[in-house]
Amino acid sequence: MTRYAPLAAVTACMLSVAYGLAMAEPTEHPPEREDPGLVDILSRVPDARVTMRYASEDNLVGAVVDGYERPRCLLSPAAADALAGVQAELRSFGLSILMFDCYRPQRAVDHFVRWSSDPADQKTRARYYPNEDKAKMFEKGYIDRRSGHSRGSTVDITLADATGKELDMGTGWDFMDPSSATEYPALPETARRNRLMLKSLMAAHGFRNYAGEWWHYTLEEEPWPDRYFDVPVR
Repeated sequence: MTRYAPLAAVTACMLSVAYGLAMAEPTEHPPEREDPGLVDILSRVPDARVTMRYASEDNLVGAVVDGYERPRCLLSPAAADALAGVQAELRSFGLSILMFDCYRPQRAVDHFVRWSSDPADQKTRARYYPNEDKAKMFEKGYIDRRSGHSRGSTVDITLADATGKELDMGTGWDFMDPSSATEYPALPETARRNRLMLKSLMAAHGFRNYAGEWWHYTLEEEPWPDRYFDVPVR
């Protein structure tokens, strides 16, 4: 049986932990500009579904984000191989992983920081942060100057059916709201079940979930835990 924390506790936790796009983890090391050996997920999981939203205008910023020159999901080989295991289990159910974001260059994180400091730009508010004050995103930790995605073993992921339709997760990807917490207590049953199925599958293959975002996972034994990269996605 899953035990849910009180809503107030969930909300407080989300505001006290680096949350949202950046999932920041400060480091003294500057970002590296040489490719450490990132691989395309499709080279390891040919039937994975990929919709790299930061390589389009369909995202929080409302524009193609700096560093996303092509809609490719690049990852460390270890993370890609682990996702191959997830996909192998899903095939028997007629399901697939669907990737929203994978490796994220540092220049993309810098783009988010600039966007967050422009209060006049509110064009994506209704879809992505209807209940949040954009001017306080940096203060609250929704956005920061470093992202675990830039280490190459963090993904934003969901599940899709055989037609490519996303399973119901209760909220959309990158929705900045307490209801995006993986075990948010007021979820409809279908969304709760789908989130926990994703979490269980990912955990079985070595990924840990960030509790504030149902879509956000990092490989436990990531190969470059202290290295951040600024190699464009090409």
